[in-house]
Amino acid sequence: MRALIVEDEFLSRKVLRSFLLTLFEVDIVVNGREAVEAFKLAHEERAPYALVLMDIMMPEVDGIEALRKIREMEDKDDLRPRVKVIMTTALDDPQTVLKSFYDGEASGYIVKPVSRDLLYKELEKLGLLKK
Repeated sequence: MRALIVEDEFLSRKVLRSFLLTLFEVDIVVNGREAVEAFKLAHEERAPYALVLMDIMMPEVDGIEALRKIREMEDKDDLRPRVKVIMTTALDDPQTVLKSFYDGEASGYIVKPVSRDLLYKELEKLGLLKK
């Protein structure tokens, strides 16, 4: 299985990668624009991502806009199953949570700093990690 980490902060990328490396083939990009490009390329290569961990606040294109574009691509091209997207953010803001889930159809949400246990619980809920 493949996972995409979308994170503009170096330390967060490194930590998330270490959590996922034993479970997934991991790719990393640093903003929402690159996330959309990587998602499209993965489908063109017939090796789609099972998981995207996406920071909300990033330069160029933020995580919510990138998620909206990914969902549009999935709908337009009838890409199934839909990728599981866990939004990550330092903001513990209910408005951001609602916007991520209802506007962007996020699969999950984690407030930073992300712990391995919390991430693995989310992966288990999404059917991406078996106990």
